[in-house]
Amino acid sequence: MKQICITVREQDKDKRLDRVLAEQAPDISRSQVQYAIRQGRVTVNGVAAKPSHRVSAGDVLVLEMPDPIPMAAQPENIPLDIVYEDDALIVINKPAGLVVHPACGNYTGTLVNALLHHCTTLSGIGGVLRPGIVHRLDKGTTGILVVAKTDRAHHCLSEQFKQHTIVRKYRALVYGVPPASEGTIASPIGRHKTHRKKMAIRTAKGKHAVTHWRLLESFKYVSYIEARLETGRTHQVRVHCASIGNPIVGDDTYGTTVGARNIPDKKLKAYLQTIKRPLLHAGFLQFLHPMSGATMTFNVPLPEDFLSVLQTLQGESHD
Repeated sequence: MKQICITVREQDKDKRLDRVLAEQAPDISRSQVQYAIRQGRVTVNGVAAKPSHRVSAGDVLVLEMPDPIPMAAQPENIPLDIVYEDDALIVINKPAGLVVHPACGNYTGTLVNALLHHCTTLSGIGGVLRPGIVHRLDKGTTGILVVAKTDRAHHCLSEQFKQHTIVRKYRALVYGVPPASEGTIASPIGRHKTHRKKMAIRTAKGKHAVTHWRLLESFKYVSYIEARLETGRTHQVRVHCASIGNPIVGDDTYGTTVGARNIPDKKLKAYLQTIKRPLLHAGFLQFLHPMSGATMTFNVPLPEDFLSVLQTLQGESHD
């Protein structure tokens, strides 16, 4: 059991207990502090208190953190496409088909298993099945992921995601042609009412979700777009594109069949229906380094399968 003891400074008087602890113990996130308080592992002058308790100068705060639980996921020697790495974080170019972390039906062969083999340390904030995982990409989506090696890095990156200061840009091929050259989709997203593995636009119960998009190139029946995420909800780009009638090519979950239905060119239609994953690529990521504060910018090119389809469409348009 790790014990952290803090004496409240004059400038911190009247602040909330959870805020003071999170500020004075930077390796521990505020959510972790709040959970510890609810578990009775925080005292103020020897007495348990609520997260909202207002502290006084000279108060003695004691936080007890249990020893970390051994990682449940096991290291596996899976090749990684490492874009960048230092002592605080690692940036990965994730291929299609690689699940990010263990979950029901995928307890091995994940990115986490590969990271545990490659890294000597990973942040423990995500728990035993998600060490280091700050954000995710769907199994079929390709592109950039940043993973935290330390709790401090994890906390800092998570705050940037929460404050929407991290820049994330995706490339996608979608059915049809969007209604304009650019636009914004601001529709709340929540769990589907009946299909619990799917997400959907949920006006009343969904979470705030915003996607900015622009048209890069249009073909006869398919368009090439860029999507910039303001928020990061599960399946956000896929759900938002489908909601405006432009589902992502290869996305069986959110409307590939509907998208292909209106293509009279039987050869092209058959070709597009052979694509077995959503053609969605997280090609651009920009954030502030959690230790140095430097702006970190990463670009990774389209994967071969996506590029091949794009070049085929470009060739068709010139015939």
